[in-house]
Amino acid sequence: MNKSELISQIADSADISKKEAGNALQAFMAAVTDTTKKGDKLTLIGFGTFSKSERSARIGRNPQTGKEIKIPAKKVVKFKVGKKLAEAVN
Repeated sequence: MNKSELISQIADSADISKKEAGNALQAFMAAVTDTTKKGDKLTLIGFGTFSKSERSARIGRNPQTGKEIKIPAKKVVKFKVGKKLAEAVN
């Protein structure tokens, strides 16, 4: 499913226009981005939790040459699945 298909599904499920569904999705994505950027967690009970984590620098290996490379530290967004979503998928 891509973004436009998701917007269509949201519009159909919520009985709203695709424009309103698109705006709602944009607002949700902005809220997740702003919250994790600040280092806070965004928790949706039963669905999951978005959080920011720091990945430390490490040594990796180029699979084509086998040569060691330095991978710099960086910040990443993590998503931990909630219980209801995990049960729904299984």
